[in-house]
Parts: sequence; C-alpha cells; structure tokens
Amino acid sequence: MLTLEQAQTIIAATRAKGREMGLKPLSVIVLDAGGHVLAFEREDGASPGRFGIAHGKAYGAVMLGMAGRAQMARAEAQAYFMAAVNGVYGGQVVPVPGGVLLRENGTVIGAMGVTGDSSDNDAEAALAGAQAAGLDAEA
Repeated sequence: MLTLEQAQTIIAATRAKGREMGLKPLSVIVLDAGGHVLAFEREDGASPGRFGIAHGKAYGAVMLGMAGRAQMARAEAQAYFMAAVNGVYGGQVVPVPGGVLLRENGTVIGAMGVTGDSSDNDAEAALAGAQAAGLDAEA
C-alpha cells in the first residue's frame, strides 16, 4: 500500500530533481492503486491547468498498468485503441511520458504524474522521486 508519507517523499524528491535539472516549474501528483489522489503539489509559476495533465498521466498509468512511454507507443501504433480507452475513462488519460507506475515487490501500488517541462524531463524527475521513496518505477 502506498502511504501519504511515501507520496510526500516522492513529490519532494521529484521537485528537487527538477530544480537540479533546471526544469520549468513542475506539478506532481501521486495516486494510489485505485486511482485516488494521495498528494499533489504545483510549484510557484506552474500554470493552474497542470493538475489535469499530471492527473491524466498518472491515471492512465495506474488504470492501464502501463507507464506513459508505453502508452504513447501504443497510441502511435493503435490510435483507435487509446481513443477508445480515453472514451472509457471520460477523457482522463494523457498517454505521454511523465506518467509513472509505482511498484513494490512487483505489485503496482500506485502511479505518479509529472508535468511542467518536456515529457521526457518530467519522466526523469519522476523516476528520481520514486527512487527516493524506495519504490520500483516504470516510466
């Protein structure tokens, strides 16, 4: 089970990695295995619409059991499938890097979504956050 303390650690470490990398202001969300929000932070200067993007990245990852990069590859190969998935989930899936599956002992325990810079940079910062919490992550 993913805890609030782990979620807070993930967010703090992700934001720290973003600052270290010189990224634009980030927004970071952590969801539990059921897709429920555990924690969210939006850095000063990040646009207010970033919650929806971060949530969509994480939500797609946890609901599909597929990280953002895999979702993007699937969307490129089978756009109709991802369009159907987005229909099923009410348009809440954002299939790009920055949606990261969080695992413990091989079991998905949640996901995180990071947005604010390029999707690849978002994913790199996210992986640092997951590592700081001692979790395995798939970007």
